[in-house]
Amino acid sequence: MKRLPDKRGRFGSYGGMFVPETIMAALDELKEAYAEALKDRSFRDELAGALRDYAGRPTPLYLAENLSGKVGKGSVYLKREDLCHTGAHKINNCLGQILLARRMGKERIIAETGAGQHGVATATVAARFGMECVIYMGEEDMERQALNVFRMRLLGAEVRPVKSGSMTLKDAINEAMRDWVTNVSTTHYVLGSVAGPHPYPRIVRDFQRVIGREARAQILRAEGRLPDLLVACVGGGSNATGLFHPFLGDDDVRMIGVEAGGLGLDSGRHAARFHSGSIGILHGALTYVLQDGDGQITRTHSVSAGLDYPGVGPEHSYFREAGRVRYESVTDAEAVAAFEFLAEAEGILPALETAHAIAFVLYHLDERERDSLIIINLSGRGDKDMEIVRKWKETGEQDKRQV
Repeated sequence: MKRLPDKRGRFGSYGGMFVPETIMAALDELKEAYAEALKDRSFRDELAGALRDYAGRPTPLYLAENLSGKVGKGSVYLKREDLCHTGAHKINNCLGQILLARRMGKERIIAETGAGQHGVATATVAARFGMECVIYMGEEDMERQALNVFRMRLLGAEVRPVKSGSMTLKDAINEAMRDWVTNVSTTHYVLGSVAGPHPYPRIVRDFQRVIGREARAQILRAEGRLPDLLVACVGGGSNATGLFHPFLGDDDVRMIGVEAGGLGLDSGRHAARFHSGSIGILHGALTYVLQDGDGQITRTHSVSAGLDYPGVGPEHSYFREAGRVRYESVTDAEAVAAFEFLAEAEGILPALETAHAIAFVLYHLDERERDSLIIINLSGRGDKDMEIVRKWKETGEQDKRQV
């Protein structure tokens, strides 16, 4: 595949910089700072050291024998991003961006968060480097993820509730961008996924590629060959891109991204952009979004706050169009069932986001795929989701607004 994005920030037809003029200067500054940082050996060494000594990398590649036996005759490995400091892959990107912010002389950090893991990771690195930190989070997500809200505040961050729109991730990004426009001279926006305007999709992808680089080396040591199949959940898509990217040139390695099927694709209450979406602009990028006939963004639904987003990173749209990655979906009920299965079978509590990827492997692989060598990106741990799952089991309610 081509080396992308191009100079315009495009992945084929997707991506770009569809933003107000007031943000263009900040994006240009960020592009230049990132280009210079990549050339700076001291920056690369400092990031590598922080990932090793602070985040706890490399994370293990774990052979899940009980899960493997349930799936088929092949082997299923879990890339254990849940064992990173803060409990998810988000810290990889946050460490990179905080070092960039310091390099640019920014004194204040802002971020958005849905499930709270990106907010926790941002608050963590801001505390580590002594920077003021403000996190925007939809009011509904704050209720669903109260534990992570408490964690962010303990870390010294201000958590600002967003009460507009659907009060979820989309609206948190809107508010963070408004803040950035107002305070651009002193503030760096740590965007958490491979979404948004250029250069964010590239920057976040590059900082997350450590997942796939490690997994590639680890599977070669363990099995003496590359995997047949990679599987990861896809909200904005950072954990999936991080796993997939180092394998893109390996044509025999198949890749599946799993979206949130919510209450079912026919229900209209899901976040499956590639099933029901169309090409549009969201948060500064051209990509697949869930929108109505007038181009207005429609409401989404997922039991998982981190997948409850109406758009997808533009590089994922390119992967799909190029036929390099296949995108599927699973329902809320399947994700909760997979959550429970992995807890009982492997003693691992996955995040509900990750549980979507587990569910696809458990319930939807075809016969050929079941006997494959598979790597699933276990992007985060499920501590944050305990209350959601508990209420789900108690009530039997299939509607996220009741769990």
